[in-house]
Amino acid sequence: MATEMKRQAMDQLNGEVRSCARCRLAATRTHALCGEGTLDAELLLVALSPGARENVADRMFVGPSGPVLDRLLGAARITRDRIYMTNLIKCLLPKNRRPKLVEIETCYPFVKREIEIVRPSVVVPLGYYATRTILAAYHTNPPAARDDFRPLYANLIVSDGQAIFPLPHPSFLLYSPHFEPDTAEQYKKWNELLPL
Repeated sequence: MATEMKRQAMDQLNGEVRSCARCRLAATRTHALCGEGTLDAELLLVALSPGARENVADRMFVGPSGPVLDRLLGAARITRDRIYMTNLIKCLLPKNRRPKLVEIETCYPFVKREIEIVRPSVVVPLGYYATRTILAAYHTNPPAARDDFRPLYANLIVSDGQAIFPLPHPSFLLYSPHFEPDTAEQYKKWNELLPL
């Protein structure tokens, strides 16, 4: 898909995201957060949901997780302008609660269309919920237990013709900063997937 066609398709999709009222989260959000980044990205990151600062600023990763993500990207010698980022859930989850299955099911069609428009070489789900959802969408049976997802991180999975590379979400390091060196090594594995 040519870049201009991608832009038109994404603009239409973003208009639908911004006006979405398909679930109760629409009543408590400031913004329904659209994805951002280059539409020709080789890497498409799928995070969980906007935090409080993202909800107000209408931008991705401007809250506490933002500097952590930037450090991890820096370790992998990648900048934000080379990737496309989006969220599994487009609206703020009140009190940072866990997403409900109905919310994921309501929002995932937006994510699916973003992937179809960008056509990245690699989809990178960040954290448990994004990884579980993306793997299931590409007909890979995700593990049943949350703890069983950790061994999947930084491993390339190819299913239905799509390369998937799950990674820990940067917010995890806000609570466990001593894991940042190991997590940076996981992010650096992007260097084996893409020409830099």
